[in-house]
Amino acid sequence: MPEFRSDPQVAALLALTFVSGVLDAVSFLGLGHVFTANMTGNLLILGFSAAGAPGFSVGRSLTALTGFVLGTAVGGRLAAGMADGPRHRWVGTALAAEAVLVSVAAAVAATAAGRTAEHAVVAVLALAMGIRNATVRRLAVPDMTTTVVTRTLTGLVADSSLAGGSNPRALRRAGGILALVAGAAAGAWILPHHGAAAGLLLAAVLAAAVATSHTAWAHRAAR
Repeated sequence: MPEFRSDPQVAALLALTFVSGVLDAVSFLGLGHVFTANMTGNLLILGFSAAGAPGFSVGRSLTALTGFVLGTAVGGRLAAGMADGPRHRWVGTALAAEAVLVSVAAAVAATAAGRTAEHAVVAVLALAMGIRNATVRRLAVPDMTTTVVTRTLTGLVADSSLAGGSNPRALRRAGGILALVAGAAAGAWILPHHGAAAGLLLAAVLAAAVATSHTAWAHRAAR
């Protein structure tokens, strides 16, 4: 894995992609068919609901979209407000905020039940994902969006030797796709065996680990 060793940032973003898979599995399967990381899915759900398709909630989708939009605004403000300082401080703050918010969502899921609690969990998770997406977008690491992999899959195939390409960043692209699938599988397994709170706790621990390791790596690189 020379690419990941030479750029720990890629490894961190792969870990966050895994977290996205966990969160979307828990939210979609355990919180009423809503996504908290993949906003394209929520827009589609709104369309399904408008056509009268059963089993979907306009309210939950709107809650997720609202939380995500607010989180994106917060993430943008955070980046702008810390633009004069070292980049690792801004990124570390954003990742720490995600870890805290996912921890809050896990605590709510563990201690409360009912529709209001579910909406609160969805809103907090979407807020965290908005902050992260704004941060990752500003980082602009190629093929590392952490929440959706449609473009990554397209690049992997369209630039492959099968299509006459030279397979640029093939390992990174494949890793991102596999990380999202693996996270979704992990979340889907944890949910029926241990509950939504356990899945969210796993995501919070991983997000905190990424925030801590990113800060440590940045300090070592600055020496």
